[in-house]
Amino acid sequence: MPKQKVAVTIEKDLIIKLDRLVSEGKYPSRSSAVEDAIIERMVKVEKSRLAEESAKLDPAYEQSLADEGLLGDLSEWPEY
Repeated sequence: MPKQKVAVTIEKDLIIKLDRLVSEGKYPSRSSAVEDAIIERMVKVEKSRLAEESAKLDPAYEQSLADEGLLGDLSEWPEY
């Protein structure tokens, strides 16, 4: 995927820690470390969003929907 250059302002202490990670070989560059941090944070945000949306569901209603097709006789089901 093509990359795009952006400029960000980061606290000096954080840059020092970031540079330490790069110098220790944990990341090949500042850019890759920042990209990795952004990806990790976005994954967490998406997971929490899914959890929030899931919490809005009524478990009993969802279970009734899941069971709806299971109540009939199995012989009535089409063969695949």
